[in-house]
Amino acid sequence: MKLALGPLQYYWPRQTTLDFYAAVAGMPVDIVYLGETVCSRRHELRLDDYFEIAARLADAGKEVALSTQTLIESESDLKALRRMVENGRFLVEANEMGAVRLLAQRSVPFAAGPTLNIFNTETLGLLADMGATRWVMPPEAGHDLLAGMQARLPEGMVTEVFAYGRVPLAYSARCFTARRFNLQKDTCEFKCIDFPDGMAVRTREGEDFLLLNGIQTQSAKVYNLLNDLPDLLAAGVGILRISPQSAGIAEVLAAFRAALDGRAAQLAGDYCNGFWHGRPGLELIRKAA
Repeated sequence: MKLALGPLQYYWPRQTTLDFYAAVAGMPVDIVYLGETVCSRRHELRLDDYFEIAARLADAGKEVALSTQTLIESESDLKALRRMVENGRFLVEANEMGAVRLLAQRSVPFAAGPTLNIFNTETLGLLADMGATRWVMPPEAGHDLLAGMQARLPEGMVTEVFAYGRVPLAYSARCFTARRFNLQKDTCEFKCIDFPDGMAVRTREGEDFLLLNGIQTQSAKVYNLLNDLPDLLAAGVGILRISPQSAGIAEVLAAFRAALDGRAAQLAGDYCNGFWHGRPGLELIRKAA
């Protein structure tokens, strides 16, 4: 089983992002996804910057994939998508059907991202026919759905599961972070750069409920399937996805790597894993000893 670092979901300053990926080159991760998947207004890094980072990580022995934007809203977004699809070197993760169409037209293998919402084998089979060789299970899906999918997996298809990070729950054309500061999306002042792990939304009782990350809504709790690793291995999952965060990612990757190597590993924190067990996502289900 391989470890993958998913695309950065947050908006970080340029140097912070460059330093992060420089450190990733030495971390125990097999695959690194690069690209802006949330909002095209985030311009600290351009597509050429991601190409350069990809080349450096590949030189460091990492497998690199380029992740497309989830919502394509303008001609400039489409132009960037075409450049990514035509990069000619790195696998592309398609996160919307426009990217799938462009990749299928070029007859190149691609990864079917989690926002394609693949919940049945018919959809997965269709994408396989179009060139998908890897699929990422939607984070809100669980063990039972995966078991059914694995039983009828298209030949050669690799399964990837979101195993750690704040769960991306929804996307919208409206920017919630800008709205919070009474700003329009087109004049947002790039407020999300002030929140390196998203902006918390709390209940009236003061409990963390959700996170706002620009146009994206995330879970407040961090999803963690480290203790469910035996089930993931038994299900034949090929890749575990770890989502980047502003602190502690090296420790997270080290813990998952240790567990995969058969060594004891634990992560301290207020986690959840409800979706995996067919329960509300914010619940933490502890397996009986």
